[in-house]
Parts: sequence; structure tokens; C-alpha cells
Amino acid sequence: MERSDETMTALNIGIIGLDTSHAVAFTKLLNDPSHPFNVKGGKVTIAFPGGSPDFEISMSRVEKFTQELRENYDVQMVQTKEQLADECDAILLESVDGTVHFEELKSIVSYRKPIFIDKPFSLDSKVATEMVHLSEKYGTPIMSSSALRFAEGLTKILHENAGRQIIGADCFGPMDMIDREQGYFWYGIHMAEMLYAILGPGTQSVSAISNEHHDIMTGLWIDGRIGTIRGNRKGNNQFGALVHFEDGSECMTVQAGDKPYYACLLEHIIDFFVSGIPSVPLHETTELIRFLEAANESERSGKPVFL
Repeated sequence: MERSDETMTALNIGIIGLDTSHAVAFTKLLNDPSHPFNVKGGKVTIAFPGGSPDFEISMSRVEKFTQELRENYDVQMVQTKEQLADECDAILLESVDGTVHFEELKSIVSYRKPIFIDKPFSLDSKVATEMVHLSEKYGTPIMSSSALRFAEGLTKILHENAGRQIIGADCFGPMDMIDREQGYFWYGIHMAEMLYAILGPGTQSVSAISNEHHDIMTGLWIDGRIGTIRGNRKGNNQFGALVHFEDGSECMTVQAGDKPYYACLLEHIIDFFVSGIPSVPLHETTELIRFLEAANESERSGKPVFL
């Protein structure tokens, strides 16, 4: 990824939510110049630990990750989200619990600092739309994405075959489930991001079927293309995609790339922090949230759901 000298300006970055491994991974890539995939342009300097008291996965991680950022990377801890927003240049909203993102956004959006909201952006398409309205009301740039969208293997296929017509795609990966995160929003979002990176927005309907170990989501695009997501709860944990072109198909696996997909994502985030222009338009993010919402509805009803 080519990046201009402008993006090398050091930004003071704040993190909200130290209840996900992303908070540590991102800080390591940004703050450690000796890291082989160090991402330049910003440094995590301040954090608000946060955490959801009624979400065990969240609360079991906060103390450990807070200690790691404080002791290993000299990150300052603050007591409120508002103080963090006031004292940094850009914000990584990392809370693992997607249900709290709307309220957290409301508390910091008026500071007009660019905000990256980690997946899932929201667990409700109507709430996602309200979040976009807040961005527009305050003129605050917002971006959200899974790192899998920017995995080196996938972006390479799309770049090297830019002149070929894409007629469909099949994405696959692990499909862990956690009740609180409402079905496919927990891990299905990774494959959905890959699928949308390949086909773009424009889904007409979604159908989903599942059994004890596997799930299949099938999206019909308005132009007639079909994209599928296969989720595995048994067997391999490999992420990948089969991209179907009019004159042939190309397969990729995420593990085949040299650069960590977190580093690929962070490069896009830093560029977004500088330019204010998200790599993933918010209208695409909100459609993707509706795609997963519709997949959950279809899996329960056994019928296709129209977006």
C-alpha cells in the first residue's frame, strides 16, 4: 500500500475499550518501531479501559490488557471517554461489546475527532443508521471494518485482476457463536466484510441455513450476482475466499499473506485519521450490518429475507 508523507505525521491516538486483544495488537504495531510491520503515522498515548460489566468476555480481559498497555507501552489511563476525546487527535473505539458502541459514540462524537469503530459497528441496522446521522450532524468522520477486508491475499487478488469482471464469490471461515452478540455478528462479520470487499454493496436478499457444525449464508445481489459465506464451527479455522471472474476463478487464504491483516487495517485507519475519508463508506457498512441482521432472521425463519 502506497502512502504519502502526509500520513507520517505523528498522531496522538486514544483507545476506548481495553476488553479486546485488538487494543494490544494495534498498540504494539503502532508504538513499537522495532516491530517488522510497524505502522507509522500515529502512537497510542491514552486509553479508557471501559468494559461491559454484564459481559464475561469483556470483564475477564480489561484488567490484563490495561496493565499491558500501561506497563509495556506507557499508555496513560483516564477515567472518562470525554477526557480521552479531549486529549487525543483520533480515536480507536475498540469495545468488544457491539451493543455499547452507539452510547459510546454519543459521548465523544461532538469532539469532532476521527473515530474508527471496530467490528461489529452495531448489532442493529436502525441503530447503525442513527450512528451515521450522528457522524453527519457533527461532521465527525467515522470508519468501521473487520481487518479481514484488507487481508493481503484478498487485496492482491482484487488489485491484480482489476480489469476482470467479478461474477460471484464464496467466502469461508470459523463461525464461533456467542448469544449476546446475536448470531452471525460475532464471527460472521469477518466473512461478510470479505464478501463486500469483493462484490461491493447492492444485496437484494439473504438466505441462511445451519446445522450443529456449519452455516451457509447466500446473498443475491440486485444485478444477479450471488455471494456465499460458509461458517465452520467444526473442522478448520482457516479464513479465505474464492473469487469468481467471468473467465476463471481465484482462491486465497488469509494465512498465506506475509503482512498481518491487523497491520493492513491500521494503514487504512491512519490514512483515514489524516484524510477524514473512510476506506469503507458508511453506507456500505450500514448495508453490511443489515445483511447480517437479515441472515440471522433467515436462519430463524427458514425463509429468504429481503433487504
